[in-house]
Amino acid sequence: MRLRYGCLASGSKGNCHALTDGERILLVDAGLSLLQIRTRLGVLGWDPGRVAGVALTHEHSDHIAALPVLLRRTDWPLFATPETRVALEGALGLDVPTHRWRSLRPGQAVDWEGWRILPFSIPHDAADPVAFRIEVQGEAVAVVTDLGHPTALVADHCRDLDLLALEANHDVQMLREGSYPPLLKARILSRVGHLSNAAMAELLERIRSPRLRSVVLAHLSEQNNLPELARFAADEVLRDTGTVITVACQRAAVAPEG
Repeated sequence: MRLRYGCLASGSKGNCHALTDGERILLVDAGLSLLQIRTRLGVLGWDPGRVAGVALTHEHSDHIAALPVLLRRTDWPLFATPETRVALEGALGLDVPTHRWRSLRPGQAVDWEGWRILPFSIPHDAADPVAFRIEVQGEAVAVVTDLGHPTALVADHCRDLDLLALEANHDVQMLREGSYPPLLKARILSRVGHLSNAAMAELLERIRSPRLRSVVLAHLSEQNNLPELARFAADEVLRDTGTVITVACQRAAVAPEG
């Protein structure tokens, strides 16, 4: 792939994905410190100086924590919907300069430095949550996390991909039997919560194809899931396709091979 993907971190303590064409890097979310973003890009062998923008999925803290420092110490443009912009400015107590924003609308692709960035709506308990499908020189990658269930719209945008980073947040039995309070369990299990291993596999069944070379399982709960459970659920669907499965984690950068 000319378009490369790396997960700098994924989980409830911070999320940041990165894509590069070798010339520039686009981050999807910035839930790590700026220092960690730069450090983990370096671990992957990517030049942090090539970061040229940040696309934001929604305003929850594990996706935007770096923004106050990022705004002071970089000139990176921020891609977000107007509703997400208002929500994150309120959450962080910031008034982000207008020139830093690149406005997005779900379902409307924008051209950026020869990249096609398409945000699309996902069901999550945020102001205007989106996932991203990104296409560069005929290659397509999608980052799809923080959604309560796999809608038909989500499935449509996950077809004909080369790589898919997809949420596999929890094992339903582990969550139900675990120590989380009832209200938090209900939120995660709701249709605007997070994607279970079973729901992740259901979506993969709907969109798998010979073109899909790589699937990265992301946003795993450290308390309510195990990497081997998520991988098993995906492998049950993909084992005869040749698709490579990688499990992202919270503490280290991961980049799939190929």
